[in-house]
Amino acid sequence: MNDIIRWNEQYYILASSSLAEGRTEVLKHGETFAVFDRYGDMHQVLPGPQGLYHEGTRFLSQSELLVQGQRPMLLSATVKEDNTLFTVDLTNPDLMHNGQKVVQRGTVHLCRTRFLWQGTWYERLRVRNYGSRSIPLAITIALDADFADLFEARGRKRERRGVRLKTVRSKNGLVFGYKGLDGVIRRTSVQCTPTPKRVTSNGFIIESSLRPHADLTWEMALSCEIGELRDRKKPNYERASHHANRALQGATSHDAHVYTANEQFNHWLNRSLADLHMLISDTPQGLYPYAGVPWFSVPFGRDGMITALQMLWMNPLFARGVLGFLAATQATEVRPEQDAEPGKILHETRQGEMAALGEIPFGKYYGSVDSTPLFLVLAGAYYERTGDRTFLRTLWPHLKLALDWIDQYGDPAGVGFTTYARQSANGLVHQGWKDSHDCVFHADGTAAKGPIALCEVQAYVYRAKQAGAQIARVLGDSDHGDRLVKEAEALRERFERAFWCEQLGTYALAVDGRGRPCRVRTSNAGHCLYGGIAGQERGLRTAHTLLTDEMFSGWGIRTLATSERRYNPMSYHNGSVWPHDNAIIAAGMAAYGYKEGAMKILTGLFDASLFLDLHRMPELFCGFSRRPGESPTRYPVACAPQAWAAGAGFQALQACLGLQIDGTRRLVQFVRPTLPPFLERVELRNLSIGTARLDLVLDRHQNEVALTVARRSGEVEVMLLV
Repeated sequence: MNDIIRWNEQYYILASSSLAEGRTEVLKHGETFAVFDRYGDMHQVLPGPQGLYHEGTRFLSQSELLVQGQRPMLLSATVKEDNTLFTVDLTNPDLMHNGQKVVQRGTVHLCRTRFLWQGTWYERLRVRNYGSRSIPLAITIALDADFADLFEARGRKRERRGVRLKTVRSKNGLVFGYKGLDGVIRRTSVQCTPTPKRVTSNGFIIESSLRPHADLTWEMALSCEIGELRDRKKPNYERASHHANRALQGATSHDAHVYTANEQFNHWLNRSLADLHMLISDTPQGLYPYAGVPWFSVPFGRDGMITALQMLWMNPLFARGVLGFLAATQATEVRPEQDAEPGKILHETRQGEMAALGEIPFGKYYGSVDSTPLFLVLAGAYYERTGDRTFLRTLWPHLKLALDWIDQYGDPAGVGFTTYARQSANGLVHQGWKDSHDCVFHADGTAAKGPIALCEVQAYVYRAKQAGAQIARVLGDSDHGDRLVKEAEALRERFERAFWCEQLGTYALAVDGRGRPCRVRTSNAGHCLYGGIAGQERGLRTAHTLLTDEMFSGWGIRTLATSERRYNPMSYHNGSVWPHDNAIIAAGMAAYGYKEGAMKILTGLFDASLFLDLHRMPELFCGFSRRPGESPTRYPVACAPQAWAAGAGFQALQACLGLQIDGTRRLVQFVRPTLPPFLERVELRNLSIGTARLDLVLDRHQNEVALTVARRSGEVEVMLLV
C-alpha cells in the first residue's frame, strides 16, 4: 500500500502540472475568483485551477478567444497594481488564405480588460485595425461550464455528479445550467453587447469588417447565479467598474500606509496590501481575509487570525471582523464528524455541492488545535490596539467558552498540555499550522503518535491565558484574571521541563502521546518566542539556532533543519520556507531584544520579493540554499496571493521598528527601532489611534534611527525608547 493511501490524505492537492510551468493571473471579489492564463483564456483541464469560481463551484471552465481560427499572439498581460483590473494586449498572427498571406502579423490590436464585481465577470474587448485596408474580422469565443466543485478541480474524484441542464440561447447570450446532487441549480449567464453575429451552444462568433484605423468594442458580462432564476438587471461595464473602484477606495481609506526611500520595497508592500484587500470579503460580522487563491479562497480560522495580527497596527478593522465572524461560528456542541467541541474555534468553512452533501467535512470544520488559543490572543491584542471595551464585552462569553475548551477538551488526558487527536475519520491527521501527513516525527524519522502537544500551541495557550487575564480584569473579574495568570506561569514551568532540548539548543517540535519529545529542529520553536513562553536565555539560544546555515536558507528560515531525517527542500512543511512563519519568528525575536535576527528575516523576504512575479509573496517557496544572483525556487502548487504571506512584510517591518500601539492609553511607542541598510527612511502615514491620526518619519543614521512626527491630529502620545 503506497503512502498516499496509508496516510489517508484525501484532500491533497494533486499536482499533475506545476503552476510555475505557465504563469496564471488571478482576480477576486467577495465570494468570486477567477484564474486565467496570460492570454486571458481558461482551458478545461482537470485537475487544474483555471476557471471562474463562485461559492466553491467552478461556473466557467473554458473561455478561449481565436482570431480567424487561430490563437492571437501575446504582447503583454498585466494586473493593475491595486488588483482591480486584468489587461491583456494581443495581436494577430500572419493570417493565410489559400496559401497566401492576407493579413500581416501585428496589423490588428486586441485589448481585453476584465474585472470582477458582485458575482459577475465583466470584460471589454476592443479591436483596432492599424493596417491600410479593411479587414474581414472573425473572432470566436468558446465558452463552457463544468460546474466542478473546487475539490474536483483540485483532483478529488466523485462517484456521482448532478445533471447538466440544457444550454439556453438567446440572440445576445446563453445560459449554462447544472442541478447538483444537493438539489441546487447553478447557472452561468453570459451576455454580449452589441449582439454577436451568432450565438452557439458553446460560445459566440463575432464577425465584422474593420476599416483602416478604426476600432470596434464588445462587452461581456458572465454572471454566477445560484437557486431561483432572477431577472436582475446588471450594470454595464462602465458603471460596474465605477462601483468597484469606489468600494475599494472606501475600504483602503482606513489603512495606514508605508512609504520608504526604497522603491522596490514599496512595490512589495504595495502589492501585498493590494493582495490583502483583494482577498478580503464582507461578512455579516465585518471584513474577513480569505486565506488564498485558488484553493483556499474561504474563511480559515488560523489564517484569518494570523493575518489580522500581522495587520493590526495597519488596520484594526480586519481583526474586529475576524473576531466577530469566528465568535458567530464558534462550536457549541460535540460533533466528532467535524472535530467540533463546545468553545472550539473554526478551522475552515466552505460552500459548494460537496460540502453541502458531506462528501468533504469542511462545510464547518474545527480540526485545528491552535485556532482557539489564537482567538484569545487576537482578542487581547485587538483591545490593546484599540481600547474598544464595548466590542470586548460582546466577545467575553465567547472568550470564556474558548478558555473552557482549552482546559476541558484541549487536554482530555490531563497531561498538562493542549493536545490534538482527530475524532473525524475524514478529518486532518495533524492539526497545527503544519498539517501535512508527515510533519510531526521523532529524530529517527518515525511518525509521532497522538495525542500530540505541539510546542507552538503551548506558547499560544500561554499567551492566550495572559490575554484572558487582562480581559477579565478590564471587565471587572479580577479573581478570574489572577487565576489565569497563575495557570499561565504553571504552564511555562511544565513547558520548559518537557520541551527544552539542551543538545539541540532549541525546543522540541512536540511531545507525543507517550510523553516523548520530538527532538528535531524546526521553525515551530520560533513561535515560542512570539508566544513569550520561552525563558530569556533559552529564547535567545533558540533564535540563534534558527539562523544557523542548517535552518536559514538565505531567503528565510526553513520549516526543518537540513540535517534532520525528513528534510526535503521541496516538501510542503519539511524544509520549505513560509513567509508568514518567518514574520512570526521575526516578531518573536524582536520581543526578546534580538533585532538583528528580525532584520535578517526582513532582508531575506525582501530579497526574495525582487525575483517574484508582481513582487507577490507566495504561500511558500522551496528551501534550497540561496545561490548568488538566482531567484528562490518556486513551490509547484503554492497559492498566490495568500493572505498571511501578504501580511508577512508588514509584521516583519513592525518587528524591526519595535512599533507598539496602546489604544487604551493613546500611546505609540518605538522600542529600540532598527532598520536594515536598504531602508534609509520609512514614513508611516494615516496611522490611526482612535480618532487621532499620525504621520511619522523614521530615518536611519548608521546604527541609530531618528523619529519625527510629521503630522498629528487628535490626542495621542509618541515615544522613542532606546
